[in-house]
Amino acid sequence: MKPRPKLRTKAPLSDRVMLWLSCGKRIDGLWVGTYFQTNAAAVMRRIEEAMRLIKVHDPRRYDRLRKDLTRIWVRLVPGAVARYVPPIETCELDERFVLAETSSPDLIAAAIVHEATHARLWRRGIGYDEMLRARVEGACFRRELAFAARLPNGERVREQARDALAVSPATWTDNAERDRDVDGSAEVLQYLGAPSWLVRALLAARAWRASRTARRRSSGRAGMRRRPALP
Repeated sequence: MKPRPKLRTKAPLSDRVMLWLSCGKRIDGLWVGTYFQTNAAAVMRRIEEAMRLIKVHDPRRYDRLRKDLTRIWVRLVPGAVARYVPPIETCELDERFVLAETSSPDLIAAAIVHEATHARLWRRGIGYDEMLRARVEGACFRRELAFAARLPNGERVREQARDALAVSPATWTDNAERDRDVDGSAEVLQYLGAPSWLVRALLAARAWRASRTARRRSSGRAGMRRRPALP
C-alpha cells in the first residue's frame, strides 16, 4: 500500500477525500503523489526528474521549498498548470501539464519553484488579494528567472517567465481569475468526457454570474473576494 498523505491543517472535505484516495511517496520529507493512479508511474517519474533538477542545480532553493511546502500533488487543476493551496500547504500540478510532451522537466521544475514562492510569501503574511496579486505573481516569476539562470539550458524557463512578467496587470484581477476558473472547469469536464450540455450549463452560469457581479458593482455593493486565512 502506498503511503497516504497526512494533513496538518483542516482542509475542505473534497480535498481530504481526494488526498486519501491518492497514492504517492515521501521524497526528502515531501509527500509527492497523484490522484489519478492510472498514470501514477509516468506522473511520479516526471515529478522526480523535475525535483532532481532543482536539487542538483539549485540546492539552496530545494532545501527552502522542502520547508515551505508539505506536499506536491498532481490532479486536474482548472484554469492553471499549477497552484498553491494554503489550507493544505500544497503545490498542485495539473496532470495534463505534467504528462504533456511539451512539458520538459525544467518547465515542471519551474512551476514547482513558482508555487513554492507563493508558499513562502503566505508564510510571511503576504496574501493574494486583488490589489497585491500582480506584484505577488511578479515575485514568483522572478524566482523562476533566478532558477533558470542556474540551469545548464534554462532558455525555455527564462522565456516563459519573461513573457509572463510582460502581461497586463488586468490578467490578475478577480474577474480574470473567475473567468479562468470557469473556463478551466469546462475544459476539465470535457477532458473527463462530460456531456456537452453540462459544459454549456457551466458556461451559461458564468455569464449569469458575471452580469450579476456587474450589477452589484454599479450599485456599490460589490465586495473583494478574499483567500482563505493563513494556515
